[in-house]
Amino acid sequence: MRVIIQPSYRTKEARRHWAQTLERPVPFRRQWYAEVLSPAERTELDAEHPDGQARFWGATAQHDKKMDTLETGDFVLLTGQKQVRGIGTVGCFLRNDELARRLWTPDPARCLWRNVYTFRAFRPVTIPYERVWALPGFTAGDNFMGLRFLAKEKSVTIVAGLGVTELLASESGQASPARDLAAGA
Repeated sequence: MRVIIQPSYRTKEARRHWAQTLERPVPFRRQWYAEVLSPAERTELDAEHPDGQARFWGATAQHDKKMDTLETGDFVLLTGQKQVRGIGTVGCFLRNDELARRLWTPDPARCLWRNVYTFRAFRPVTIPYERVWALPGFTAGDNFMGLRFLAKEKSVTIVAGLGVTELLASESGQASPARDLAAGA
């Protein structure tokens, strides 16, 4: 089990991508998406998401080496505007430029989020950075700029300290879709 911290909400473009592929699941079996998936990718997506829908996020090519170590079940904290905005567990990982273009229609002059991954579970949250900074091993004032794969010790600390497992377990329960954890609830 590892935690990845990924900026995802700072820019207008990132917020648009969030709305396109995190606020609601994407029906990846639709021809628009399915026609650019390899048979192996289709099989993997179908196995992980049998209902034919998934929430997607991605990372740019500069992170290819890090993303090659991404594993199913890793936790991801999606950050932006001085908050953890979402928590999820990785489902599938695909490196598919054309799928990324169809998911997010990036400006051709800008980066392409070619390292595409799905979430097995995902929950929007509102956790101020101060909650993370208060945990052992984290630094006050760190704005989590850039994709980070945390070491095991820090991963365990953040999962326990923020109650990540419990938040994701309550994803389909009676809890509200966004939970304010400012007070440490």
